[in-house]
Amino acid sequence: MQTEDPRIVRCVEEATIRDYSLRSNDNLHVKICDLTQFYSPVSGGVKRYVHEKIAYISNCSPDDRHVLVIPGAKNEITTNGRSRIYSIRSPLVSRISRYRALLNLRAIEEILEREHPDLIESSDPYQIGWKSVAAGRALSVPVVGFYHSHFPEAYLRAGTKFLGTRGSQRAMKLTRAYVRRLYNHFQATLVPSEELAELLFEWGVRNVRPVRLGINTALFKPVPHDAAATRHFLNISRGQTLLLYAGRLAGEKNTQTLFQAFALLRQRHRSKFHLLIIGDGPQRRKVQQLQRRAGNVSWISYCADASDLARYYRAADLFVHPGVQETFGLVALESQACGTPVVGIHGSYMDRIICHDQKGWAQENSPEALAQAIEDFSTKKLSALGQAAAATTERLYSWPRVFNELFCIYSEVRANYRQS
Repeated sequence: MQTEDPRIVRCVEEATIRDYSLRSNDNLHVKICDLTQFYSPVSGGVKRYVHEKIAYISNCSPDDRHVLVIPGAKNEITTNGRSRIYSIRSPLVSRISRYRALLNLRAIEEILEREHPDLIESSDPYQIGWKSVAAGRALSVPVVGFYHSHFPEAYLRAGTKFLGTRGSQRAMKLTRAYVRRLYNHFQATLVPSEELAELLFEWGVRNVRPVRLGINTALFKPVPHDAAATRHFLNISRGQTLLLYAGRLAGEKNTQTLFQAFALLRQRHRSKFHLLIIGDGPQRRKVQQLQRRAGNVSWISYCADASDLARYYRAADLFVHPGVQETFGLVALESQACGTPVVGIHGSYMDRIICHDQKGWAQENSPEALAQAIEDFSTKKLSALGQAAAATTERLYSWPRVFNELFCIYSEVRANYRQS
């Protein structure tokens, strides 16, 4: 039987005392708790989502409070605006991505018992998801799940060559049953696209709610004349087309196809294109190999400053997104918000957030098709495409608008839960 970690108990008790003080001074409306293990100092979409929620609660929802529970290198509690962040010491599973496995479920239980949130949101389809369901039942509070990653598609399809067609089909069938079983325990399953919501409904998940994600449009926006300095820093020659990819370097992101496509472009055009890669992951060695072979490749393993990332978006002529298993595609939205159009491969859930003409995108997942799409798209009036996309993105995908819609769903879920 797992014993209580006295350091966690002490941290939770100290935080609870502070919380009682806050309750006596503030008109507390609702406390939301986010649980996720898809979080690291260098992680992307989920981390950005929860931190934008923290900012929204601090700036736009002053009657609400927030709790975030994540894995970390040590047990600690920090505050960020109106949010309290619990880090639970967890083993490292990747030195590159710095993801950790949050295995101390007893610590999560202790935090939830003392914080007693009004609504729990789980961003994890594994042990944290099941713990969230159990905790919600014990505390008599509703629990929602956010289906950020379509993990059956991302991981099982890639295993076809090892399992064989019949083995992969069997594994996919079992995974669909698992998804149906877990997510039907939630009061609602939040999904970042209409198409994915329809797919999960076909799988038998009956409580699906499409929710758009967003971007910080105050930061990611067109800024005239700031691209030249960045291009000079990257040593981009006049007349070169700067291609940008930002994201994990991993099989599920299909980055191998991007690398091969760029090698083809290099063979055809020598120095016409320069590729900037921002990100890290299991395929980092392939980037290093591409750099040695091609030369006109720049690699930044991690960009910690969002304002720097925005400058890289604006400096690029074209953002290349090779993903075919995306549930949303946040980086593609950020790029468009900065006025840089996107080229990729048709057929993922990301298609619906492209705010400009996609004619010329690759019709199949192959290096040859992607290279041709990049080549064809680079001849378009990219600045005009980018300007139109930026205007649409700002109108539809600002975080305040997104969270206004999400918090309406929270209110509806809580009302339905009280009536049930």
